[in-house]
Amino acid sequence: MGISGTEVAKESSDIIILDDDFTSVVKVVRWGRSVYGNIQKFIEFQLTVNVAALVINVVAAVSSGDVPLNVVELLWVNLIMDTLGALALATEPPTDNLMKRNPVGRRHVK
Repeated sequence: MGISGTEVAKESSDIIILDDDFTSVVKVVRWGRSVYGNIQKFIEFQLTVNVAALVINVVAAVSSGDVPLNVVELLWVNLIMDTLGALALATEPPTDNLMKRNPVGRRHVK
């Protein structure tokens, strides 16, 4: 607990609850799961966009010899898709069913 806890306990802990209210832990877990899910959705979206652009360019280059989008155009498409995708997923609030999911396992790096 952040207010009533001793300094030794605060230094050895991984998480400090600043307002001495255990309901804060539920809120933090809910938002953490939301952020984790949003990162997964963003990576899935980016992989889909980039694989689609790659397939379009490869098929067009093999069939006609010309690429439909040059390097600068692909960079602009990626810039726009990165920005809009990140904004869309970053502004998505957590839903109520997040707390019904199983926790995500921790992976220890050796």
